[in-house]
Amino acid sequence: MALKAAFFSFNGIIINDEDIRQQLSDQLLLAENLRPDADDYSQVCLGRSDRACLQGLLQQRGRTVSSEALTKLLDQKNADYQSWLERLDKLPLYPGLEDLIFRCRAAQIKMVIVTGSERPVVTSVLNRAELSQHFSAVVAGDDISADGSKPSPDGYLKAIERLNQADATLQLQPGDCVAIEDSFAGIEAAKNAQIPVVGVAHTYPNHMLQRRATWVVDYLREIKFDWIGEKFGGERPTPNPSSGSTTAAESSLP
Repeated sequence: MALKAAFFSFNGIIINDEDIRQQLSDQLLLAENLRPDADDYSQVCLGRSDRACLQGLLQQRGRTVSSEALTKLLDQKNADYQSWLERLDKLPLYPGLEDLIFRCRAAQIKMVIVTGSERPVVTSVLNRAELSQHFSAVVAGDDISADGSKPSPDGYLKAIERLNQADATLQLQPGDCVAIEDSFAGIEAAKNAQIPVVGVAHTYPNHMLQRRATWVVDYLREIKFDWIGEKFGGERPTPNPSSGSTTAAESSLP
C-alpha cells in the first residue's frame, strides 16, 4: 500500500488569514445589529465552513435566517475578502508550503484542497499564488451543506470520490491518503473519514494537537514522507535530537 493523495486544508495551512476572516464575520454581525465575541468565533468557526460559521454565530444570538439570506451574507463576506486580497502586496502564505507541494509532486502524490471556504476565495488565492495547477481538485464550502462542514467527514469523502471519478484506475481509499490540518474540527473530520492526519501547530499549540492528530509538527517543512511512510509500509527514522519541535504525536493510527 502506497501513499497516493495528500489533502490540504486551506485556511491555516495554505494561507494565514484567520484574523481577517474573523474581522469580516464581526462586520457582518455588526451590520445585523449583533455583538461579536472573539470566544464565540473560536468556538463556532475555527475549522468550520464559512456557511456553518455564520449560521452558528447567528443562531447563538437567537437569529434564524433563510438559506437565501445566509447566501447573501456569504456573498458579502466573499466580496470583502476579495477586496482584502487586492490590497495585499504579498499573500500571507505559510512558510514551507511551496517546498511541501514540490515534494508531493516529486513523490507523485495527488494533492487536493478540502476546505470550508467558498470556492471564489480559494480560486483567487491559488491563482494569485500560481498554485492552481498543482491541485487535482478543490472541495470547497459551497460543495457541502452547513451540516456537512468539518468535523463531518463529508468534504474528505467527496475529495476521494472526485479523484476516483477522474481516474478509475486509482482506486483510492481513505487509508491511501493523508490529511494536513491545523484545527480541531479539521483533524476530527479527517479521522471521521478514516484518514491519517498531520496536525500543524499554526492555529493551536503543538501540545494541544498531540492526542488528536496521528502526527504533529510545528511547521510545514517538518512534514517528512519517510516517517509518514511508516503507515504505508516504510520505516520510521530516528528523531533528530537537535530539533526543538515534535515531529510525531504519541497517538494511535486511526
